[in-house]
Amino acid sequence: MKSLWSGNEATARGIYEAGVSVGSAYPGTPSTEIFESLEQYPDVYCEWAPNEKVALEVAYGAAVGGVRAVTAMKHVGLNVAADPLFTASYNGVRGGFVVITADDPSMHSSQNEQDNRHYAKAAKIPMFEPSDSEDSLLMMKEAFRLSERYDTPVLFRTTTRVCHSKSIVEAGERETVEAKPYEKDTAKYIMTPANAYARRPFVEERTRRLMQYAETTPFNRTEMNGTKIGVITSGIAYHYAKEVFPADASFLKLGFTCPMPPEKIRAFAAAVDTLYVIEELDPFIETFVRTLGLDCIGKPTVPEMYELNPERLREALFGTKPAYQTLPEKHVARPPALCPGCPHRGLFVTLKKFKNAIVTGDIGCYTLGAAPPLESIDCIVCMGGGFTLAQGLAKAFDASGRDDRVIFGLVGDSTFFHSGMTGAVEMIYNRARTKIVPIVLDNNTTSMTGQQENPGTGMRMRGEVAQVVPIERVLEAIGFAVIVVDPQDLDKMKAACDEAVKSEAPTAIVTRRPCVLIKRLRKARRRCIVDREQCRKCKRCLSVGCPAIFFKDGASFIDQTLCVGCTVCLQVCPFDVIKMAPLEVKA
Repeated sequence: MKSLWSGNEATARGIYEAGVSVGSAYPGTPSTEIFESLEQYPDVYCEWAPNEKVALEVAYGAAVGGVRAVTAMKHVGLNVAADPLFTASYNGVRGGFVVITADDPSMHSSQNEQDNRHYAKAAKIPMFEPSDSEDSLLMMKEAFRLSERYDTPVLFRTTTRVCHSKSIVEAGERETVEAKPYEKDTAKYIMTPANAYARRPFVEERTRRLMQYAETTPFNRTEMNGTKIGVITSGIAYHYAKEVFPADASFLKLGFTCPMPPEKIRAFAAAVDTLYVIEELDPFIETFVRTLGLDCIGKPTVPEMYELNPERLREALFGTKPAYQTLPEKHVARPPALCPGCPHRGLFVTLKKFKNAIVTGDIGCYTLGAAPPLESIDCIVCMGGGFTLAQGLAKAFDASGRDDRVIFGLVGDSTFFHSGMTGAVEMIYNRARTKIVPIVLDNNTTSMTGQQENPGTGMRMRGEVAQVVPIERVLEAIGFAVIVVDPQDLDKMKAACDEAVKSEAPTAIVTRRPCVLIKRLRKARRRCIVDREQCRKCKRCLSVGCPAIFFKDGASFIDQTLCVGCTVCLQVCPFDVIKMAPLEVKA
């Protein structure tokens, strides 16, 4: 059966057809839809783990237990999971084990741009790079066979454009894979220094054998069309290059890129007059080609930063400018903003009132608290860093005698379970003189990546009821006094912050209100309206940064198609000209 699938959907299908039994992941764009697609296949157990390290360890444990297992994450997630990955390379596997990393060139939804192909080389594990949906399905199935044949984890590196673009895929049947019996083998699965020392030669010998595989696999294929131009390429860049180069250009498409096939590359280079290497981001393939003593055209002619596309590639190689039309009018920029009714908005409106405060933020929807007009966050670095950055700042102020400041450290509910709990322990264990108030923004979902469940929601991936891990009780167990508050009640939100700042005991705040986008919680809709004739034009309502509010014909206006009646603007208005409209109940 042929279907039009995205790369993520095809990857999930490949996992299913490969006979995988266990999958564990943490959501992150552009990888999220892999597991959202995988949950339709009941033969595969799949879950959202608290973080990527846990996900990789759970899946690897399943592979050690004798079944095929998979884990998936975005590129920065592999940074979190790198510790077990490197040791798993030495251990090897029992059942097939594949690690999916979805890179995000141009940082469409990421805090940095990194090329995770380097992880395969550093961890000394094989790597596949699909260029479209068909590749995603076929390579995934081969990755599990390869994992078992060569006793190794396999890295499956994809990118945003492959993940989200659609192409034709022919689905097959699920492979029946018998679970391998578990046998105790401490020399293989416990990497004490002595065992790791003994295992090290195996890793190098495995790489040599995989290099032979790279020479013969059909996923590294030559397409000879002429001898003037030869192009070595991989991933989505293959399709861009096919579009840009003339019809008589020849191609060496590398779908298996670690280790690479030196003899195939030498033979291809010898068959053409001019050799190009076209790849996104770092010169990963190009560096290897040059170590073979081959001259080629690659970086920096081909851009090293951001996504490629046919227009960028054509201009870089041949100087051909895209034939874009110039629009006659200047269009207003549309930066991202917190949704109308977002529960985080009330917190940021409140924090802006603390003029002597510093706010450290985190990765999630609430990152937008740094954007105008809220502008309430000073520094963000990574998942869980909202707490530990605050601790570091406090220690700096302690050391320099500037401990009169107040620092608010923010993490979301999913982020708290991901990597925030250890930061909370750090604050108690290495307590600073400078006042720190940790705040967990609990909106009852992992919202930024599309409403996934987490340990605080009471539900698992497939909708099963789960044990709730109460955030406030975890914080209390660590040693904090905890204030739970509705952030959309601005008076109570301010009172909670004041109380936490003045408290002699370490005090944390949990702001609790569900995300307005959670479908299962949508029961009624409230709206705010403006008495436009009484509006004083003070523009205080605009300070909350709600997309539903703007000025129209010289007075405040609330778009009724966007407003959800959170009342933050109503509470901010100093002249009481914003009121509640009648309640609308949905059937």
